[in-house]
Amino acid sequence: MSNSNAERETWSTRIGFILAAVGSAVGLGNIWRFPFQVGQNGGAAFVVMYLAFVVLIGLPAMLVEFVVGRRTGMNTVSALKEFGSPRWKYLGGLFVFIGFVLLSYYSVIGGWVLRYMIGSATGSYMTQSAGSYFSEVATGFDALALHAVFMFAVIAIVALGVKRGIEFGVKLMVPAIIAIFALLAVYGYTLDGAMDAYAYYLSPDMGYLLANWQSIVPNAAAQGFFTLSLGMGVMITYASYLSEDENLAVDGVTIIGFNTGISILTGLVVFPILFSAGVNYSRAGAGAVFISMAEAFSSLPFGRVIGILFFLTVALAALSSSISLIEVIVSYAIDEFNIQRVRATVLIGTAIFLLGAPVALDPSGLDTHILNLYDKLAANILLVIGGLLLISVVTIFHTDKALDEIEKGVGNLVWWGHVWLWIVGVPVVVVLGVALTLGIVEYVEFLRGDFIPFVQEYL
Repeated sequence: MSNSNAERETWSTRIGFILAAVGSAVGLGNIWRFPFQVGQNGGAAFVVMYLAFVVLIGLPAMLVEFVVGRRTGMNTVSALKEFGSPRWKYLGGLFVFIGFVLLSYYSVIGGWVLRYMIGSATGSYMTQSAGSYFSEVATGFDALALHAVFMFAVIAIVALGVKRGIEFGVKLMVPAIIAIFALLAVYGYTLDGAMDAYAYYLSPDMGYLLANWQSIVPNAAAQGFFTLSLGMGVMITYASYLSEDENLAVDGVTIIGFNTGISILTGLVVFPILFSAGVNYSRAGAGAVFISMAEAFSSLPFGRVIGILFFLTVALAALSSSISLIEVIVSYAIDEFNIQRVRATVLIGTAIFLLGAPVALDPSGLDTHILNLYDKLAANILLVIGGLLLISVVTIFHTDKALDEIEKGVGNLVWWGHVWLWIVGVPVVVVLGVALTLGIVEYVEFLRGDFIPFVQEYL
């Protein structure tokens, strides 16, 4: 049983929608995932490819999600069924599944952030090696407990609704993220290793890029989709709360501009700190930011204060993106099954907590094999598949609907609308197809090289 569109909540202001979308995009993808992807993939060489994906692919793909969400005013499952045909509801179901997977390990990482906030205040990670501290934090019952605390915060915000919960929360969190990171970037500029860090981060080695494009391309595509919350139904859901007079193109450019700026700002904070402290910035793995930054704060002036501010910002970013992920699922439950919001949020949040429990209890510790299993599947494969299929719905079968919707609030696009659809339907699809192929190959290599031996060891 579905609720009617008239009963659905809406954003109270345009800035509320923009900040909510920015808050979804400016999450752990920017502050946790982006730095270690840069470190693993050649510094500025990765940044160049990432920016290319964001501008050339991210914006056109985001407009596709906006069009579907606003035209239907429904959750992802009903939206795809309404915009396309009944068989496309399974794509909406994929988005719901992606939300479950992503938030299950997002929340565990959110728990790590809370632990590091406490560790910064007490100085506990400064009295032992950063690697051993992370091993204690990353897995075990403490990690499970903090995973529960973080999920409780997510549930509490989303249960309050679109206006009183999500919109109110992001209006506080997003400006705070920008302000604190701007201050930390200024601090990073004053450090001795700042110029070397900027050279590594901002001066691309094109030879490295050409020699390693097979690994950089899928990771940059995954990062672009991940950091913009594309391919997971978030932008469809958020756009479903929009009025018809909103200019979707301007909103898309604004959101991507904020998100990209904060991604770059993150590097301007992280890499000067790591270079100045002499920390290995290329260390691979999901714990890289935690281990490396903890090492750096232990040796820098005002390390505790900077650590508190840094991990507070990461916590706010994690929270702002997590509420968007769970809202995709909550919106579906409310619309399709007529479940009251609080009950739906609690039930879904509990299910996500249980799905994330294996990540929190992962016996591989520092290697975080179970988290990598979830993350590589969701970011490198499922998000790209979701994006490809959604683009197919819009550009192959329903171009007239898409053009009609994008012109609301924009005006007659003349030939620009057809250019947008061609960009999405041809070069974007080709690039995503290549990225998906390479991502699957990389995932299979991970399973064979790391995960299967890990499973065999612990069976």
